[in-house]
Amino acid sequence: MTITIDTNLAAQTLLARRQPEQKFDTLPVDARPYDIESAVAVQLQMIKQKQGEVAGWKCLMPPAEDKVVIAPIFADSFYTGSQAKLMPENGKARIEPEIAFVLAEDLTAKEGGYSESEIYAAIASCHMALELMQARYQDGSQAEFFERLADCLTNQGLFLGPEIDKQTAFNTATIDIAVTQNQQTEQYQGKHPNKLASAPLLWFINFALANGYQLKKGQAIITGSFAGVIELDFASADVSYAGLGQYSVDLIS
Repeated sequence: MTITIDTNLAAQTLLARRQPEQKFDTLPVDARPYDIESAVAVQLQMIKQKQGEVAGWKCLMPPAEDKVVIAPIFADSFYTGSQAKLMPENGKARIEPEIAFVLAEDLTAKEGGYSESEIYAAIASCHMALELMQARYQDGSQAEFFERLADCLTNQGLFLGPEIDKQTAFNTATIDIAVTQNQQTEQYQGKHPNKLASAPLLWFINFALANGYQLKKGQAIITGSFAGVIELDFASADVSYAGLGQYSVDLIS
């Protein structure tokens, strides 16, 4: 039996939920994604409602046979330079330290998909980056994985930091990360969840193109956190990736 959901309502509702310090329950039953295909359909409708203004993507290798990790990052929550704006959650700025891979060209679907060497060539630059996080579901919500997937898996945005060596970025599995704020430094022994930071790219690019997503020159792809979610104050933070580089960013609300 084919189940039809109201993707327009789902997309409209999920985009409207991007508000500070608010939590929500499950979507209405007739708008609730129930598998990968329906979750993808909702994301594509969200992109349409945002007029296609996608500045990046989040992804990870599929965590299980019936699950994927993929989500658009919209241009109105994409930051470079010295500031990143976040919606507070319990008064805190929630971030994840990552590596971003920026596309050198538009990519289109092709028979047989892209090879690892073609994907390496399709990346223009690599950067230290912060995924900006926001959990939008109430604690104890019964929302299942596919609804949370449609909601972009707690993504709020992306801060793109300084460029790092491309070959090094592709081969990075671990990073010692230091975050300094208010004259206090926290150390993290960063480890990528898929062994290499570049590991999800092959799956992501081929899956995205096969499922109707448009991959454009300049979009930044993040592939998984090296240290999980870190909660910070809304203030300046110094972030160091040992051996790769460092930067300062003002976290503002």
